[in-house]
This record gives sequence, C-alpha cells and structure tokens, in this order.
Amino acid sequence: MDSLWHAVYTVWNHIVYAVSNMRFPQDIIDILVIAFVIFKAIEFLRETRAGQLVKGIIMLFVIYAIADWLGLAVLEWTLSKVVDSVIIVAAVIFQPELRRILERVGRTNFKTGQLLDGEQDEISKSIDCIARAAGMMQDQKIGALIVFERKTQLGEIINTGTVVDAAPSVSVINNIFFPKSPLHDGAMIIRDGRIYAAGCILPLTQRTDISSALGTRHRAAIGMTENSDAVVLVVSEETGIISIVSNGQIKRNFNSISASVELNHLLLSEENVEKDNFVKKVMKLFTKKEKGEDKK
Repeated sequence: MDSLWHAVYTVWNHIVYAVSNMRFPQDIIDILVIAFVIFKAIEFLRETRAGQLVKGIIMLFVIYAIADWLGLAVLEWTLSKVVDSVIIVAAVIFQPELRRILERVGRTNFKTGQLLDGEQDEISKSIDCIARAAGMMQDQKIGALIVFERKTQLGEIINTGTVVDAAPSVSVINNIFFPKSPLHDGAMIIRDGRIYAAGCILPLTQRTDISSALGTRHRAAIGMTENSDAVVLVVSEETGIISIVSNGQIKRNFNSISASVELNHLLLSEENVEKDNFVKKVMKLFTKKEKGEDKK
C-alpha cells in the first residue's frame, strides 16, 4: 500500500513541477498536438480490428501493475519479460494498421490548387454515366465493381486487368459488366473521368467483422479503400443493392440518383474544399502582412 501512495505522490509532484515550469505558448501547442495525434490514433483504431488488440495490451499492463502492487513475484517476472518485448510484438501484430497509417500520411495533400473546370466537368459526367448504368444494372441484378482513382495511383491494380481508356457511357459500362463479357468479373478503374481499365483484380480486406451478407465484390471494395484513397461503387449480383465504399467504410441501399449525389460529394466536394488548406492559409497570411506593410 505504501508503494502505491508513493507512486501517486511521485506522479503528483511531477504534475506540479511540469505546470510550474510550463512555457507559454510552446508547451500548450505541444500538448494540443499530442492530444490531436492520440485522438486520431484512437479514432483510426476504433475502425479496425486493432482496437481489440489495444485493449488486450492495456489489460496486460494493468495486470502487470496489480502484480507489482501485490508482490506476486512469479507473475510480475513473467509479465515483465512480455512487456519488455511489447513494442516489437505490437509492430508485428499491427503491421497492416501501421502500413495503412503511413499510407494515409503519405497521401496528405499539400496542393494549393483546385480541380480545373474541365476536369470537374469530366468527372461529373463520368459520375452521371456510372450512376445511371448502376441503376440499370441494379434492376437487372448484374454485378459491378467500379473504382474511382484519386490521389493514390493504382498502377499495380491496372496492370492486373486490361487498359481500355474509353470515354464513359452507359452502354459501354453495361457491356463491360454483362455476365458473358470477358471483363465482367474484375473491377473497372476510372481515372480522370475516363474508363481507364477493366477486369482488374482488387485486394480483399482481412477484416473479420464484415457481415456474411457481403460477398467477394464488397470485400474487394473494402480492401481497395483500406489500401488507397479510392472510392468504390458496388452493385450486388445477388440482391441488386448499390453500395459505395470509402476509407474502408461501406454505405448501402443507394439508387441511381442518391449514388450520383454521394459520388459527387466524395469525389468533387472534398477536392474543392481544399482551396483553403493549411498551406494556402499560410500564403494568404503572408500576403495580408505584405499588403499591410505596403500601405504603411
């Protein structure tokens, strides 16, 4: 019991010392950045199976602390050996999640520009064609898997299929996914508003918490969006339900109109909002300062 009170007293002294020696505003910024990083890490882990593994590791540390407090020498010694190697073990266990985090960091956009009007028109037209084609395939229960490439280039995925490089149209899309078509089993890749490739093979997700009602196409769509920033539209061959997947999260029960609205939001709205990103704000700030100095 004395050791516990000693630990609490030591922690309290550290807190008092840290607060009394705090530097403003550096330490405040430091704390806010760390808090943000921890928040984003928790938010990310909640979306993956790693969340359960983190709970297990936390429980391990709790048991270790209890064993140390109660003086359970054998249990404490055993757990100490496990805790010593927990970083290496965590790196192995969380390898897919760590890779996904680094990929997300690598996809961080620092561009200051927006999509050109011509590019917006091309993407908007392709969305309209694909949504109408999806509606027709929904009625006929024809399976489809359509990937919209964004910042992450999908060259490796494209190499598994056939390059088409055609302007999108309802008839072309329906012909590609017609059950007897040689390319109907794979995914279609949309690049810069054009049908760039078809018959492509996508990576399947390794998640175990996905509903058994979702088939291989849905698992491939989730896997694709876990490994890239792509947006994927899926038409179920069994039920005809249209689903849209982004960032590993699936939304279902769209029709042609609502699918068009959702795709426009994901592919165009987010791009246009980036006109006021961090870099541009900094540039604006310096521009304002320069103008103010000129007036003086």
